[in-house]
Amino acid sequence: MNDGISITELNRSWTTESGHVFKQVKIAWKSWGKLNKPKDNVVLICHALTGHAAADEWFSGLFNSGLFDLDKQFILCINVPGSCYGSTGPWDINPETGDPFRADFPDLSIRDLVTFQQLLLDEWEIRGIQTVIGSSMGGMTALEFALMDQRVRSAVLIAMGKAHSPWAIGISHAQRKALYADSKWNDGYYDPSDPPVSGLAAARAMAMITYRCPHNYEEKFGRNLQSPGGSFQVESYLDYQGLKLTERFDALTYHYLTRAMDSHDVSRNRGSFQEVLTQLKIPVLIVGIESDLLYPIHEQEELHKNIPDSEFKIMPSDFGHDAFLIEFETLGTYIQSFLEHHQEKIKS
Repeated sequence: MNDGISITELNRSWTTESGHVFKQVKIAWKSWGKLNKPKDNVVLICHALTGHAAADEWFSGLFNSGLFDLDKQFILCINVPGSCYGSTGPWDINPETGDPFRADFPDLSIRDLVTFQQLLLDEWEIRGIQTVIGSSMGGMTALEFALMDQRVRSAVLIAMGKAHSPWAIGISHAQRKALYADSKWNDGYYDPSDPPVSGLAAARAMAMITYRCPHNYEEKFGRNLQSPGGSFQVESYLDYQGLKLTERFDALTYHYLTRAMDSHDVSRNRGSFQEVLTQLKIPVLIVGIESDLLYPIHEQEELHKNIPDSEFKIMPSDFGHDAFLIEFETLGTYIQSFLEHHQEKIKS
């Protein structure tokens, strides 16, 4: 897993919205295809909360669908800061103390995720981004990219909205409370050899409920027991998914990136969201999932209503929010049609 990820260390300073200055950064990334001479054939994929730069692993269906033309496009996925997958994060050494940052790592926003990735794009002198694609947290990042970076010529936004809703913030908060309730959390200064596994597993179990929908759970588990007299199958499933994440993810990263998602609000310090979204003049494909309880359809409808050159697709699926990681054939068809329709604008 996570094969082929490269890490580039840059002597470029990066200042977060909170004002923290990193004099150097590490950026993990993975690419496919070749950058052309004009350096304007980039397709930028933004990953979700627990994702990483190896997009061919978690977006495998799109890579296998023929959506990307590696003879003509340069596909790039950059790992966000705060992550445990190689980019600058809370376990890096704080030059002021000589110890890992841990809970002294600065708060991040979705806009920070954009300015961080721009460091690598600028280092490579990228001149054009044909399309920026993202789902969930990646969709929030893609939307901010479209607003903040003039190189972006089209965007695909999947399963998110203009801002993190109170409903979504509340769910994130409850998950973090589970982290903090673990005695090993130690206010974020935990021992990496003995991390708050129970807290992270509980947070993940809570998240997994929101990633699906009641109908899906009814169909998948019913009221079946794992064994006679034992727990329900759904309990066993959530326990398994929770512990599975702890084998590959870090509690501090979960803390920082869920807080970054809570910061998502295109109107913050910019005026009304209608004014902000209306400024987007590039073609934008917006995809909602009909059974998504975490980012319901009305949030994507709102984006479509206010982004002038936008298309809106509702993906029929019983998989809830997770459908963007499952329904690749449908998603690939939507994106392919959108890119073909706007190919002149995208490639110019």
